[in-house]
Amino acid sequence: MQNQLRIVFMGTPDFAVGILKEMIEAGKNIVGVITAPDKPAGRGRKLMGSAVKEYALSQNLKILQPTNLKDESFLKELKDLNANLQVVVAFRMLPKVVWQMPKLGTFNLHASLLPQYRGAAPINWAIINKEKKTGVTTFFIDEKIDTGSIIANKEVIIEKSETAETLHDKLMQKGSELVLETLNLIENGNADPKPQPESDNLKDAPKLTPENTRIDWTKPGEDIDAFIRGLSPYPVAWSILHNNKEELKTKIYAANFEKDDHNFEPGIIKSSKKELKVVCLNGYITIKEIQLPGKRKMEVFSLLNGYSFDEDSKLS
Repeated sequence: MQNQLRIVFMGTPDFAVGILKEMIEAGKNIVGVITAPDKPAGRGRKLMGSAVKEYALSQNLKILQPTNLKDESFLKELKDLNANLQVVVAFRMLPKVVWQMPKLGTFNLHASLLPQYRGAAPINWAIINKEKKTGVTTFFIDEKIDTGSIIANKEVIIEKSETAETLHDKLMQKGSELVLETLNLIENGNADPKPQPESDNLKDAPKLTPENTRIDWTKPGEDIDAFIRGLSPYPVAWSILHNNKEELKTKIYAANFEKDDHNFEPGIIKSSKKELKVVCLNGYITIKEIQLPGKRKMEVFSLLNGYSFDEDSKLS
């Protein structure tokens, strides 16, 4: 059975833009775009639209920016778009009155192989946990978060040097392909959603916070290396630098791990004119890119040109 699709797209960040762009270029009928309200940003705290809004404006698409997804006026505007399918990519949890509205349902693209890594930050946690592969999944939304019946998925290999940035771009590309395939399945009446498999060994992908992005130098170097890569370039792994009687919140964007036996306390800094090493459980983390408070991100050799570490300096 052929379904003439009238699609409402919901999303906010760059990841969602890549998917929407592919849908537009494939000639899909987008009757409206729902995205987050404008937010203050930058030094001037000017109101800025989301990445999805900026792209939607460039394509002359109808845009709605509700603050409350249950608001009656928003629900009327949404209904008036007369969509028969909604596609959600990196948006927020939808109330039932919204996801149940279109005749053909509402599907979400999630950046993991569900049921693994349900939650807000699947890209980051897959790297942090040293997974060998991840992927993208489309599923029909239900009452809970990321639990609905799976329509389709695609795998992506995680490379040894993978960062959140490089994996984000791979998954955006793979996600674009998967969304188009899913749309074609639904359009042709061939979608056959399957319930997510039950498992006692599920890993979550909770929201990234200041508490869970701080580096623990007592861990093995392999874990710290993966932690730094999994949080780069955003929101960035951090640590407190104790140096010259100061305590500075320091962001670490890139590093390498060198395995070695030693008797030093984890967190102690070993610096030279060219290198900045930090002791960890089973070796040293060599920091490559760093940012001190009030400074720009810089390569370590640039920092070492004008910054000195005392004998007792450490990261904690």
